Amino acid sequence: MVLAGLAWSTADIQHNTVHYGGALRRLDTFDRQGILHRLATYTKMLFVREPFERLVSAFRDKFEHPNSYYHPVFGKAILARYRANASREALRTGSGVRFPEFVQYLLDVHRPVGMDIHWDHVSRLCSPCLIDYDFVGKFESMEDDANFFLSLIHAPRNLTFPRFKDRHSQEARTTARITRQYFAQLSALQRQRAYDFYYMDYLMFNYSKPFADLY
Repeated sequence: MVLAGLAWSTADIQHNTVHYGGALRRLDTFDRQGILHRLATYTKMLFVREPFERLVSAFRDKFEHPNSYYHPVFGKAILARYRANASREALRTGSGVRFPEFVQYLLDVHRPVGMDIHWDHVSRLCSPCLIDYDFVGKFESMEDDANFFLSLIHAPRNLTFPRFKDRHSQEARTTARITRQYFAQLSALQRQRAYDFYYMDYLMFNYSKPFADLY
């Protein structure tokens, strides 16, 4: 957005402006010729994250805080299917989903509500076997990777990746330690099935097995 002249600096950009402001166009909003032109000539980059950390981060953000979309759309369906004797209030609001219930939904081939971009496979969302990405960065080293990418495209030197955390800034980012705490709530079989679910992301983006007992 800064490179396009839509903001003076990253500090000026609010979270909702990025997500809902319409400043960033999706590739599928162009016609076929426009899509092919951009795939052939644009510098294409992809950022990925350790799959279990990404999953826990999405759960914390969407289900542990008030949310007018994820609670009624996903929360209500998850509680109705996976919580025995759920209270009327829980079924009415969809609030209070627990991590094991969320994982039950994720692993259910007959899940009561569809997938979401925040926890779907990156290998499916971003089509890395179809799109010839020029650069693949990782969330774990995002600041260094992003600034290196900016140097590759000859961005102005005063444009650097922002360090601030703009959502739930009082909370710690989801780390490997926090992720282990959440996965400790699952059985060994659930952890294995979750790893199997994200296996292609682990393999494709060279992430190590997160638990020693996984095979």
